[in-house]
Amino acid sequence: MASVDVKSLQDLVGGAKRAGAVLRSMPAGRKNAALHDMADALVRRTDEILRENALDVADAKAAHRPGAMVDRLMLDEDRVMAMARGIRDVAALPDPVGEVDSGWRLPNGLEVIRKRVPLGVIAVVYEGRPNVTSDAAALCLKSGNAIVLRGSSIARRSNGIIADVLAHALIEADVPAEAIVSVAGDHDQLRELVQLKSLIDLVVPRGGEELKAFLMEHAQVPVIYAASGNNHVYVHADADVAKAVKITVNAKVQRPGVCNAAETLLVHRDAAAAFLPLAAKALTGAGVQLRICDATRAVLGDAAADMPVATDDDFATEFLDLRMAVRVVDTLGEAVEHVDRYGSGHSEAIVTRSIEAAREFEAGVDAACVYVNASTRFTDGGEFGMGAEIANSTQKLHARGPLGLRELTTMKYVVTGDGHVRT
Repeated sequence: MASVDVKSLQDLVGGAKRAGAVLRSMPAGRKNAALHDMADALVRRTDEILRENALDVADAKAAHRPGAMVDRLMLDEDRVMAMARGIRDVAALPDPVGEVDSGWRLPNGLEVIRKRVPLGVIAVVYEGRPNVTSDAAALCLKSGNAIVLRGSSIARRSNGIIADVLAHALIEADVPAEAIVSVAGDHDQLRELVQLKSLIDLVVPRGGEELKAFLMEHAQVPVIYAASGNNHVYVHADADVAKAVKITVNAKVQRPGVCNAAETLLVHRDAAAAFLPLAAKALTGAGVQLRICDATRAVLGDAAADMPVATDDDFATEFLDLRMAVRVVDTLGEAVEHVDRYGSGHSEAIVTRSIEAAREFEAGVDAACVYVNASTRFTDGGEFGMGAEIANSTQKLHARGPLGLRELTTMKYVVTGDGHVRT
């Protein structure tokens, strides 16, 4: 693993492209063996990783970074072990490369098959999540792709040591170390990276709207956007109140600084009197600051005295913190309209006893993941049985939702004839 201070960016990415050419025909067994070596190396060098991470965390706290950002950055032994388990989970998954999607014989005798092949070189641009380094590297290796990792400065030491550990494990496994390339640098170098049309096949960003806007302006290679998670929990009129409270609290509180956390609670007017007092007590008891509509205030009475009015800006905000907007709606359709106006297309949930209401909500909201009587916190490649994920795509072309192994491949048509020529 090298850095942009040692080689030029183009040289580094060129090395990844050469490694990708080796990976695309590498047998699954050899890739799996390398993945297990990578997981073993993370465990073996945990102390080094935690030392570097502690320095990043200390700098983040000294710079008064938000608590949610520090939480995403922080590693401990359990989180490193989870990273290693994630790599082993990827190794255990079926290899999508070479999988035949379909095949047919033409009237002229030509045989056509469509099979999965690697994309080539994937650049992942991410902010403050060191675990992305190992997840993305594992998924790319298993799917036969080389990876260029470009993390943010807040996690510079953490990402650097993890990438170094994984690249050295590849050397021991007799796999080109350039299959995992880590780069740093400022916005000028990021701009250069996403304009290397001849070397990079796909860019996957994991960051906020500022990063998304930067890439939309400057990228000259294909980008799968993993946008923000302005997600909602909608409690329908007939919802089981106890389940609704449990789901709402989990979706907001379990880990508020991640993209699959809920940011707004929508409540049908007919459920408000029974549900809102219990939900507000549970949420505020967990430290959540609620921003509420007038109808919510009328239900909560004195308990809402210190709660500010929810504004359009609140409904449009991905808080990534212990804050939540609350609105009472008159109909399921009004809830869907709210989601369409403010949602980011990531994850939406309904709590209801009605199959008809669930189906109407599922069909009505435009999101990558829709939950019926479950928390939005499950939007995750690992939770979906995909081993890990590179990101959660909120766009609609090529891939949507958690990006796992299959989403990191494309298709190739192989046509076999017997001296056929076209007339």
